[in-house]
Amino acid sequence: MSRSQKSPLRFDVESFLRTLRSKPKTIEYRKKSNIFVQGDDADAVFYTQKGRVKLSVTSEQGKAAIIGVLNGGSLFGEGCMAGQPLRMMTATAISDCMLLRIEKTVMIAALHERHDFSEFFTAYVLSRNIRYEADLVDQLFNSSEKRLARILLLLARYGKEGQPERVVPKISHETLAQMVGTTRPHISRFMNKLKKLGFIEYDGGGLEVHNSLINMTLHE
Repeated sequence: MSRSQKSPLRFDVESFLRTLRSKPKTIEYRKKSNIFVQGDDADAVFYTQKGRVKLSVTSEQGKAAIIGVLNGGSLFGEGCMAGQPLRMMTATAISDCMLLRIEKTVMIAALHERHDFSEFFTAYVLSRNIRYEADLVDQLFNSSEKRLARILLLLARYGKEGQPERVVPKISHETLAQMVGTTRPHISRFMNKLKKLGFIEYDGGGLEVHNSLINMTLHE
């Protein structure tokens, strides 16, 4: 993870979306409910006002993998803008969420009419793709322990502009295992190891990630 990587251009997405002629629909999703499922029609983009969402894919053999976890202020479902007729992944609320649903036709019009929004959206999508590429390299070449350390830092937003969150809302070891690509027992063992080494602290409430964990991602 590069600490020098810049975030997409600053843009007040939520305020802009509320100025659209066709107002986005506000929808609430309870924890563990699906926002859309792999194979559904891809006809809208979503903006996370509040809560956290996980994106996952399932193989034909039924094996699931988590592609990413999104916090408030994130856009997702943008594949429909590239001509994808069906959803390539499943989006699930991992906490109670409040989302804005923007129909594909409305997004297309907004991108054509507003240069500043189009510039922000392009930078946002490119930044997301860079993250996916980094995740792939991480999966191919790094140990599961190092991948877990990197994911914990990403969840705490280390390397982003502004202050990292440090305290990450509670996330299950099963979810972390799907993100890392390993087993839950392995995650539990390594989380205990990180705790003993003082890199993280966690209890029933949340997970605190210390910046000393960055050093671990730099060395095997």
